[in-house]
Amino acid sequence: MKGGTPVITSGSISIRDEETIAAISTPFGESGIGIVRMSGSLAELIAKKIFKPKKRFARFIPHHFHYGEIIDPQGGHSIDEVLIILMKSPRTYTREDIVEIQCHGGYFILQRVLELVLQQGARMAEPGEFTKRAFLNGRIDLTQAEAVIDLIKARTSTSLEIANQQLRGWLHKEVKSLKERLVEHLSLIEAHIDFPEEEIEPVSSKRMKQDLDGMVRKLAEWVASYEEGKIFREGISCTIAGKTNVGKSSLLNVLLKEERAIVTPVPGTTRDVIEEVLNIQGIPLRLTDTAGFRKALDTVEEEGVRRARQRVADSDFILLMLDGSRPLDADDLEIFEEIQGKKKVVIINKSDLPQKISAEEVRRRFQEDPVLSISALQNEGIDKLKEAIYHSLIHRDIRTSPEYLIVANMRHKSILAQARDNLMNAARGLEEGTSFEFVAFDIRSALETLGDLVGETTSEEVLNRIFDQFCIGK
Repeated sequence: MKGGTPVITSGSISIRDEETIAAISTPFGESGIGIVRMSGSLAELIAKKIFKPKKRFARFIPHHFHYGEIIDPQGGHSIDEVLIILMKSPRTYTREDIVEIQCHGGYFILQRVLELVLQQGARMAEPGEFTKRAFLNGRIDLTQAEAVIDLIKARTSTSLEIANQQLRGWLHKEVKSLKERLVEHLSLIEAHIDFPEEEIEPVSSKRMKQDLDGMVRKLAEWVASYEEGKIFREGISCTIAGKTNVGKSSLLNVLLKEERAIVTPVPGTTRDVIEEVLNIQGIPLRLTDTAGFRKALDTVEEEGVRRARQRVADSDFILLMLDGSRPLDADDLEIFEEIQGKKKVVIINKSDLPQKISAEEVRRRFQEDPVLSISALQNEGIDKLKEAIYHSLIHRDIRTSPEYLIVANMRHKSILAQARDNLMNAARGLEEGTSFEFVAFDIRSALETLGDLVGETTSEEVLNRIFDQFCIGK
């Protein structure tokens, strides 16, 4: 802080005290309540100009709701009956004065109230500017700011928990601990470099290397967690593949617990791509049902098969479905060729009927993939299928280890990987007896890189790229 103006260490980004921002903070559409939010030094003054309380009072009581009306100062007529709350700095989301006006949730009402606020001296907030101010004013670090958008976009309880984990500052605390240890090592090394004749405790290369090796292992674990974190954060595309009439649409319906796809005994019923998102043990799975693979009988089915092949090619994950009541044939073998190299679960469906496929034969063909039998029609084996999908994608069960730190952001992964490489170089230098100047350089590089992670030294370009992902009003 300098002269009341919050800045970050780059010195290039600041907030002018007189800039009060405003936005609608609830989704557009009709609802019971809609909120217009202001943040900045003029928020209270603007509120007093347009708010008429039902019961007269001398001043706003901070952090209390007040009941009244929003009045157009020019015409004097009422816009809406509202509740209004003033939150005084620094006990607010942005660490500035904040006013929230709770209106009825109609689009025109909210727009009209926002217009009045802007006419009285506020300006329209940019995407994510409220959270950006929370970061610039030191309430949260950059990883916590990024967690806010993950929290908003979370689609399962697991992705919500990962976002909350980051919002609570777990990554920030871990990085802070690493930095403190690195500063100790760097201080000791630089003291020996600058004052070689002084009686300073000698640097134990062996002990320092052991500590750096431990940090490298921890950073490597976090980097490795990204692939799983990305799945929980963004979901994964999955296609049900198989020849006609193996039960793909029945499986889609039973997983969704609704009759989403038409199911008939007639082969080729599904002719277009059907896509739905469902929660599989905390994983947002974008599941696609496609036309069965076979030689098409007409141009419509031919287009359906073409789209099915394209979806299989584009998908991250495949549910390969076989009809256990029919022997493997040329259509099955053709599909086997198309999905080579894809991550998958192999499903032998129709276990309620006499089996014509040997499960052992299928396992010999797909030795790297789980193979299981189900009956989509009878809803049998579906829980085991969900477990197989989960464990094919996630290699450690974070459901039983909620405190395991998951990195789900590509920026974080890249920075942590760079810091890991810096410390690996430092540890290697200690082992090989490299000059302490080079070891200090690598440790200093790791410290600067970790500073970028939490936003201590972050360019305006990077900040704008991060906060542009937010909606206006958050």
